[in-house]
Amino acid sequence: QVQLVESGGGLVQPGGSLRLSCAASGSFLSINNMGWYRQEPGKQRELVASITRGGSTNYGDSAKGRFTISRGNAKNTVNLQMNSLKPEDTAVYYCNAVILARDYWGKGTLVTVSS
Repeated sequence: QVQLVESGGGLVQPGGSLRLSCAASGSFLSINNMGWYRQEPGKQRELVASITRGGSTNYGDSAKGRFTISRGNAKNTVNLQMNSLKPEDTAVYYCNAVILARDYWGKGTLVTVSS
C-alpha cells in the first residue's frame, strides 16, 4: 500500500502565493516520478508539474514561469511553490507518484484564488 498525503491548499488572493506539499508513505523501495495535477469541475485532470528522481522537471503550460516543483532529500516528498496565482488556477490539486510503472494519487487539496 502507498499513501500520498497533500497539504497546503487554501484560499489566496490573486497575485498571492501558496506552497503545496505531498508526502508518500507505505511499502516501496523508491519512487520514480512525482508530480502535481489539477482538476476543475467538469474538466479533465491536467498536468501542473512533474519531477523525476534525478531532478528533471516538466511543467504544464499554465505553470511555466510561475510554479516551481521540487523533491525533498528523502525523495518521497514533493513540493509545489505557486507564485503569481490567478483565479483560473482555482482547482483541486492532486499529488501523483509513479512506482514500478503504477500511478498512485492523493485525495487532493483545494486551491481557491479569489479576492
